[in-house]
Amino acid sequence: MNKDQAKGTVKDIAGKVQQEAGKLTGNREQQAKGLQKQAQGKAQKTLGNAKEAVSDARDALKSAVK
Repeated sequence: MNKDQAKGTVKDIAGKVQQEAGKLTGNREQQAKGLQKQAQGKAQKTLGNAKEAVSDARDALKSAVK
């Protein structure tokens, strides 16, 4: 797991918490901010997944060349 995956996961969870807090208090603005934070977290996690896939492919290529 790389830092983008970890930070993305944390941001996604924080967004879910914020969204639920907004639901409980009836604050639509907090709900929307929570949804936005979740989307940002998912995007960052996807970026991390892509970086890890590239790194794994690079490592496999290096092993194959040796």
